[in-house]
Amino acid sequence: MAEEYKEALLNKHKYHEGCPGCKVEQMKQLRRGYPYLELSFVWIIVLSTSLPISSLYPFLYYMIEDFGVAKTEKDIGFYAGFIGCSFMLGRALTSVFWGIVADRYGRKPIILLGTISIAIFNALFGLSLNFWMAIGTRFLLGSFNCLLGTMKAYASEIFRDEYQATAMSAVSTAWGIGLIIGPALGGFLAQPADKYPNVFSKDSIFGRFRYALPCFTISAFALVVTVLCCFIPETLHNHKQDITSDDDSYEVLEAASRESGKKEKASQGSLLKNWPLMSSIIVYCVLCLHDTAYSEIFALWANSPRKYGGLSYSTNDVGTVLAISGLGLFSFQVFVYPFAERLLGPVLVTRFAGALMIPIQMSYPFIANLSGLSLSLLLNCASILINVLSVSAITGLLILQNKAVDQSQRGAANGIAMTAMSLFKTVGPAGAGILFSWSERRLNAAFLPGSHLVFFVLNLIVVVGVALTFKPFLTTTARR
Repeated sequence: MAEEYKEALLNKHKYHEGCPGCKVEQMKQLRRGYPYLELSFVWIIVLSTSLPISSLYPFLYYMIEDFGVAKTEKDIGFYAGFIGCSFMLGRALTSVFWGIVADRYGRKPIILLGTISIAIFNALFGLSLNFWMAIGTRFLLGSFNCLLGTMKAYASEIFRDEYQATAMSAVSTAWGIGLIIGPALGGFLAQPADKYPNVFSKDSIFGRFRYALPCFTISAFALVVTVLCCFIPETLHNHKQDITSDDDSYEVLEAASRESGKKEKASQGSLLKNWPLMSSIIVYCVLCLHDTAYSEIFALWANSPRKYGGLSYSTNDVGTVLAISGLGLFSFQVFVYPFAERLLGPVLVTRFAGALMIPIQMSYPFIANLSGLSLSLLLNCASILINVLSVSAITGLLILQNKAVDQSQRGAANGIAMTAMSLFKTVGPAGAGILFSWSERRLNAAFLPGSHLVFFVLNLIVVVGVALTFKPFLTTTARR
């Protein structure tokens, strides 16, 4: 019976010998049970690409100070923004190219290239001797960081339809946790000779390069992921669409040919005219702008002295907060988000998550007035909630983007999304650094003094993002 069932399933679809995409489709048809292995691969690959993006934020304040380019403490945020945005600028310039390459040559080569580049360029960033070397290595890291768009396409292709929400949740969860665990590693492992003198001497490489250890650790993880990626299957089909029919009459074959031609022409149409895709990308970009600006502002605010409205936190303190937030985000996205998405749908999840972020962000300047246990408790709760809500909002938009295009254009579509998002995220760190530096100069302003200004601007970005999720701007498609 089992063999007959498998044969019946396979006979329902036309598969091509030697096509890696068809092998994956066969596997999906025959497999029953939860896709733990595929989920694990998606998780570690996306985690490896997100770890280096914000791992520098807890120590960036001190790195700029060591470079000696900032004349005063108030200028540090200004220079920090440029190092933060150099990664996103590099990614913005190359994302569409890597998406097209992934559609032409396959997802797997691009995945391998991405993980290898992380291992190389992130390690070089840790060895930066000056401000310009730091900018250059971050720019190259971003230019070759081609994984997120490719992995969104890969995840939508490797999972069965009933696990699509789980697939996109896995991508955004691993991404979000990487953006939290990365800074946690940066916080705990930066300046090791100062923090752990019994383990690392001042004369060791980690004593001379105070920020190399977290970078080397992430690069080592990327190397391990590179080896594991050699065993993942390719999902791209290497054949043209079938136009056969059970009825061999001339009329039926001609109709099938015309229908196939129409589909192929539509598939090759301009993605820029696909409004369900473009509208979801625009909303996605706005919320990603908030996400990256928040990440940098939170670290700068926590590190800055209390006399400027900050928390005077060390890199270890920031790392602890972000590690706790990572655990909370993991639990929510694994156990709660798929249920919420099935119940409400991706659009409503995005709206509710955005709306709930606003009052929480308004509370941050007031949390800075606390101390001791009350400060730790409220700060950790607020950080967990902001990260959970931010990633949940972005996850819904990832689902909409992949539903809006066919497989033949999915890599290019995600490349467009990555380019647009990277442009917004290029503005995010630079703008956040400049805004934060300015806010420290207006502590006695009558309207929005000090840190009140930066969190007010973050809320404005969220309001714009939520507003754009309503019709007629955001439209959805039933395509799968």
